[in-house]
Amino acid sequence: MKSGDGSARIQAVSDFSNARVASHDTMRAMDILITGATGKVGSRLAIRLKDRGHTVRALVRDPARADSLAAGIALAHGDLLQPDTLAAAVRGVDAVVHCAAFFRGATPEQAHAVNDAGTRRLAEAARAAGVARFVFTSTGLCYGSTGGRPAVEDDAPAPVDAYPLSKLAAERMLLATDGLDVRILRLPFVYGDGDPHIAEVVPLMRGFPPGMRMSIGHHADIAQAVARVLEAPSPAHRLYNVADDDAPDLATLVAAVGAPPPDGSDAARAAAFEVVMDTRRIRDDLGFAPAYPRLADAVAAVAM
Repeated sequence: MKSGDGSARIQAVSDFSNARVASHDTMRAMDILITGATGKVGSRLAIRLKDRGHTVRALVRDPARADSLAAGIALAHGDLLQPDTLAAAVRGVDAVVHCAAFFRGATPEQAHAVNDAGTRRLAEAARAAGVARFVFTSTGLCYGSTGGRPAVEDDAPAPVDAYPLSKLAAERMLLATDGLDVRILRLPFVYGDGDPHIAEVVPLMRGFPPGMRMSIGHHADIAQAVARVLEAPSPAHRLYNVADDDAPDLATLVAAVGAPPPDGSDAARAAAFEVVMDTRRIRDDLGFAPAYPRLADAVAAVAM
């Protein structure tokens, strides 16, 4: 497909959402519990997993906040900070997709409580219930600044902020957990599908260098990666980077929402977000290939 062929790329996303591609011919429908289903990533992911034929259950703290969830997605009341609520939520499911997290505005203590200790509680409940698979959405920020060099999964992590530090702690806990088939996805900056994420970070990144690059990923391709690790029989206890083919510079990223380039006045703070990821592992293991390899492809397809 040519990069400017928007209709073809939209069809590619639809094909993956609804078809049983050759490598997944033996896929069976699963009962899946998804956390964070009212968030930017989780809400869109829940719809795509449902459209692939899976039965989706959403863990929610406040049912009133779940009004925006798509029809056909069941609700399970529960809270990562209240372990007694989790056993019923995971009962009877084949897989857990854990997207819930405390990110912006979290103190180090709050980030640890939700992203690390909360994940431990959920994993313990899942293992006790005999859940077959546990997919954890982590973050490429675990690498720390890569200086523009694409990070591979075996690189030593060097996060500097509370959020990626808590995510890295959860990763290590999960990979050391016996009796639970764990797959971890390190996500990039996620965009598309009407998500205002790019516009929301313009103020945060106003002082960042305009030429700084970071990996990004369209919601459709995050969902594709999750579906692939859910449905592949192996390998277990595996960590994967997920990203588009191209890591745009920040001037190009914010121009997609009509914002002027950042001014570079706070380069020191920007370093924590300067993360570019190599995706060869998920391509080689699972056949992942982005439907939107470049930001320009999503723009051309009117998929922003």
